[in-house]
Order: sequence, then structure tokens, then C-alpha cells
Amino acid sequence: MDELPETVAAIGFFDGVHKGHQQLINTAVNKARDDQMESAVITFHPHPSVVLKKGVQYVQYITPLREKQKVLQQLGVDRLYIITFDKDLSSLEPQTFVEHFIINLNIKHLVAGFDFSYGHKGLGNVQTLGDHAKGMFDYTVVEKVRSDDQKISSTRIRELMKSGNIKEANNLLGRPLIVRGVVEEGEKRGRAIGYPTANIKVSQDALLPRIGVYAVKVLFKNEVYEGMASLGYNPTFTSDRETPIVEVNIFDYNNDLYGEELVVEWHKYIRDEVKFESAEKLVEQIDQDEKDIRNYFYRS
Repeated sequence: MDELPETVAAIGFFDGVHKGHQQLINTAVNKARDDQMESAVITFHPHPSVVLKKGVQYVQYITPLREKQKVLQQLGVDRLYIITFDKDLSSLEPQTFVEHFIINLNIKHLVAGFDFSYGHKGLGNVQTLGDHAKGMFDYTVVEKVRSDDQKISSTRIRELMKSGNIKEANNLLGRPLIVRGVVEEGEKRGRAIGYPTANIKVSQDALLPRIGVYAVKVLFKNEVYEGMASLGYNPTFTSDRETPIVEVNIFDYNNDLYGEELVVEWHKYIRDEVKFESAEKLVEQIDQDEKDIRNYFYRS
């Protein structure tokens, strides 16, 4: 397409945009700068498993699409091409895929991971790219990126989130794991026990870490606040909640936040969620949580 600029593009699903993904994307951004072209990322939505696996209705993402866009902007990517992954796309022959989504987008250099595959049943891969390119573009293959002798992967980060090892998840991401959402009215129980909380309505597309209490930082209007978050079902007061909620107590902050969008950075898993026998016992534990979390941020 003549109207699209000549571009260097990184291609992949990139859930999490972790350090391994960043190596691919930085390779494309730097190559584009050297060649005086625009840089791009070609990605897919929804996750292929929604289309290809029976019984999978939707997938929760480490970086939902909006988050992914923001991270890519921060990495200096000029363009984002989002390809809708559906049955038609999954059945394209590899050659057709390359012509349609690489050559027709005026990609002059493609950066792909060593395990990238494309086309029907993933029959296209980095070994076949040269044949399918037909001299229309060059490509670079980026080898696997490791940490502690293990491949950095979205799967590994998901496992770390599930176990509450947020510190290591953040290390592999190269930044704190975040969730964003608008503050909505809650039960106001926190206020009654001396710990007012902001109840955050989180997108159902966002993958949340293990249920429990966390040390968090809250980003609001270019300010960063320390605080503690409870992710769970609030069992001391409710017994029928089906989906977990995110409640954040922001230290030393008392203003009304209803309707405001907050960004919550997860920094450390503190403890599991517990059903207390009384509100007094809960308050005792929250007092201790606050001391532990303030101390954690003071030391770090």
C-alpha cells in the first residue's frame, strides 16, 4: 500500500510486554531509527486460544489492550497494527498471511521471536519467512531472553502472579505490574473502621494476582502515593461475593475519589485474605499490615 510508510515492525502477541518482548520491540525501534523509517508493532486480539480452544470464552491479560498500547508508546513505537484473530485468520495459508499482513502493510524489515509462527496450524515459522518474503522485506530473529537460566515468558509471569511472587513478576516485566480502574461507591465499611478504601472497578480483561493483601503504590494526577490493597471477597463481612474486588487504602490521603481513575502498582504480597471473627480483630490486623507496608516502602 503506497499510502503506508515504509516500516520496521516487531510481530507477536506480547502479553505483558515483558523484558523478552522489549528486546524484540527495541530491536525494531532501533533499526527503524537507523534506517530512518517508522517503527511498528503488529499484534493480535483476542488471544488465539479464544478462537482455537473449545470452551475458552475469553482470556484475562497481564496487559489488556489499552495497557499494551500505553506500554508500547513508552517504548517509542510509532504505529500499532492490531489484527483481529478469528477463524478466518487462523485458516490463512502462511504465504497469504505474509502477503496480507506484512507486505501489504509496507513492512520492510520484520523482527520476530525465535518461536514465532504464522498461518494455518502455525505452519509458517522463522525458517520459512525468507521464502514467503519473496524479497519484499528482510527480517531479524531474536533468540530467547533468559532470567535465572529460564526463558522469560508470559506463562512464567502468570504463574508468579498466581503464587503472589509479585517482586519476581515485576522483575521479569521490567516495571511494576499495574491495574487501572475507576473508583466506585462501595459499602463504606472501611471508613467506619478507620480505614477508608477506594473501591476500584477493574476491567474483566485484566488478570489479577493472587487473592490477598498487598503493598501498593497509587498513581493519581501525576502524584504517587503509598498504600495497601485488599484483593478478595471481603469474607469478614460478606459470604456470597462471586468475583474479587480491589479495595485500596491510600496512606495519608483523605479526599473523595469517586469517579476518578486510579492506577495501582502491585509491589509486594503481604498475606492471604482471612475471615476474622470480629471487626475489632480485622482492625488489629490492618493496623499491623499498615506498619509492615510502611516499613517495607521505607526500607526499599
